[in-house]
Amino acid sequence: MISSRHLKLLSVAAALAAAAAAIALRAGAAPSPAQLPAAQPALTVSTVRPQTTVLPARIRANGSVAAWQEASIGSEASGLRLASVLVNVGDVVRRGQVLARFVPDTVQATLAQLNASLAEAEASAADAAANAERARSLAHSGALSEQQINQYLTAEQMAKARVQAQRAAVRLQALRLAQTEVSAPDDGVISARLATPGAVTPAGQELFRLIRGARLEWRAEVTPEEAARLRPGMAVQVADASGAAIAGRVRLVAPTVDPRTRSALVYVDLPPSNGFKAGMFATGEFEFGESMALTVPEAALAMRDGFPVVFRVQADGRVEQVRVRVARRHVNRVEVLEGITAQAEVVASGAAFLNDGDTVKLATPARESLAAVR
Repeated sequence: MISSRHLKLLSVAAALAAAAAAIALRAGAAPSPAQLPAAQPALTVSTVRPQTTVLPARIRANGSVAAWQEASIGSEASGLRLASVLVNVGDVVRRGQVLARFVPDTVQATLAQLNASLAEAEASAADAAANAERARSLAHSGALSEQQINQYLTAEQMAKARVQAQRAAVRLQALRLAQTEVSAPDDGVISARLATPGAVTPAGQELFRLIRGARLEWRAEVTPEEAARLRPGMAVQVADASGAAIAGRVRLVAPTVDPRTRSALVYVDLPPSNGFKAGMFATGEFEFGESMALTVPEAALAMRDGFPVVFRVQADGRVEQVRVRVARRHVNRVEVLEGITAQAEVVASGAAFLNDGDTVKLATPARESLAAVR
């Protein structure tokens, strides 16, 4: 059992300790560095230095796939009923192939009537020609007056004119009969069908649209500075939404820039049977050859506030966030245009898990060679 004397001694010791602590606080005493806990590394990392790498010189662009030329096929005949439509969207057609037919009965009846009128005019012309010939033979006999002879000669000329007018009417009606069949103006594929059997269409109404030659092109949008570097004949790799890529060629660089978007169009010919469809969105790269570039591994990059950054390791083991400007990407490396030099030590991977000022622990890295690589 603890005696009262012992209890008094313990109380005095506790009071002295509390008084000493209060005096230390009032005096502003701070704990020594040895008493502070050591900063714990946020991550164990390896570092690399940027390399000089040979990269393909390319320009990336976006754009849409469109028909090289799209022909509008319309009705030339007016007021006729559409009897049949022989093709549908997606059908491949040849030049001169019949696509649709109108009911020709009315046109055929009118043509028969005009042929009969032509025959009548030709008979009248033959009779007038015979009378004129007789008048010429009697011109010096005095049997006919000069006025009568002129009347016969004039009648002959009028009869010939009526024959020519009737023949022109017959040809016009024959042309209208031919227009009861709508034919393809060129080889290609039907991209739209507006014709409906039984409809009575006016002249000029569109019935079909045709992609001429089934030929497509990619219309890439580039900046004016990029457009100045492009030339017809350059190779292009065009990829669709699935990632499938095909080789194309620059056909034309537009001579003007869109005043709204400040972009220029580049027309790229695509090979036939390529799997692309008109209206698709596609990306592509224009190839210029190769050039040297300062690059870092793609894993060394992180995004902060929408901008790419790397983390440079300082001598004290802390990392500094550095915003960089990047350009070309090839395999697993990215070109760095601004922000760091070739002597910078940057975190090789795991940058997404770091923040500016974090302390890191350096692993024993197998430092990348500073020689140029391909």
